[in-house]
Amino acid sequence: MRLDGRLALVTGAAGAIGRATASLLAAQGAQVVAVDRPGTDWGPLLAEVADALTIDADVTDEGGVRRYAAAALEPTGAIDIFFNNAGIEGPQVPIGDYPAADFRRIMDVNVLGVFLGLQAVMPGMMARGAGSIINTSSIAGLVGSATMAGYVASKHAVLGLTRVAALEAGPHGVRVNAVHPGFIDSRMLRDIIGRMGGAVDAFAATVPSGRLGTPQEVAEAVAFLAGDGSRYMNGSSLVLDGGLTAA
Repeated sequence: MRLDGRLALVTGAAGAIGRATASLLAAQGAQVVAVDRPGTDWGPLLAEVADALTIDADVTDEGGVRRYAAAALEPTGAIDIFFNNAGIEGPQVPIGDYPAADFRRIMDVNVLGVFLGLQAVMPGMMARGAGSIINTSSIAGLVGSATMAGYVASKHAVLGLTRVAALEAGPHGVRVNAVHPGFIDSRMLRDIIGRMGGAVDAFAATVPSGRLGTPQEVAEAVAFLAGDGSRYMNGSSLVLDGGLTAA
């Protein structure tokens, strides 16, 4: 379904999933406002979405989040789609050795960042009586993974925030759903595999579908949740993992 005339705000827009999603939403007719950390190289995204409005912002900073939300309103006066996507993975060490500073940093980006985004965008959508919000969780928001306490805890929290937001926003015509990517071929996954001393092919072999997912496949799920084809979905978890969590 087309998204003509709608404005889509995407955080973490310079990463693999964020860029693929911004590009697809634009291809479906949406005007894109892209947000990522200060110092971001916007060249790859702008090569795909030449008319995107790009904003450097720290999603953990309340003032910065309010500013990016306000800037996103300037083109059309309304945010129709919010892909609340920014996130980091953190270290991979047992809980007994996990640095508290790293744990706090992951929670700040992955949980506080999502919360502040909801806080800045959701009320305006509710006042208008329309909008779709998609939060990025992970299969790590559904199951545990040894040595990844910060990431797993944060992504479980994103699912909790999604459910609370769905209950609050639903009566006002706003839908809030979550996507849960599994092993998606990206910088983040390859870094995780490298730190574990593993091989990409070995990881892919553990997936029932026999391969890694692609950022484009996540983008297609987000675009579905953004559009009218998912209009009766609220508080849902859309899992994209090739069957990893089926057992």
